[in-house]
Amino acid sequence: MLEPGNNDQLPVIPGKRYFTIGEVSELCDVKPHVLRYWEQEFPQLKPVKRRGNRRYYQRQDVLMIRQIRSLLYDQGFTIGGARQQLTGAPSAEQSSHYHQLIRQMIVELEEVLLVLRT
Repeated sequence: MLEPGNNDQLPVIPGKRYFTIGEVSELCDVKPHVLRYWEQEFPQLKPVKRRGNRRYYQRQDVLMIRQIRSLLYDQGFTIGGARQQLTGAPSAEQSSHYHQLIRQMIVELEEVLLVLRT
């Protein structure tokens, strides 16, 4: 997974295997309580939990958090919209737009057919 380009101002991710919630908070410029909330909202975020229920994030988790951060903070998506972007499912708005384009194309093709028949 590539790091989003608009996260250039964030620190480089060190070559460690696991990161604490405090480290991830600093690496992604997101408060720890926001990270815990995102874990509930985004099924892709599954940090390892060890003794005392402490969270340990891996590199792919940090990259996913940066992508979520970009979608929410930089691109203006809602939580639901960001979730759909990450799963690749088209939103209701996109689907409606596609249907509108298809209907418009059908009307135009029918008009062309009428011209060809005359």
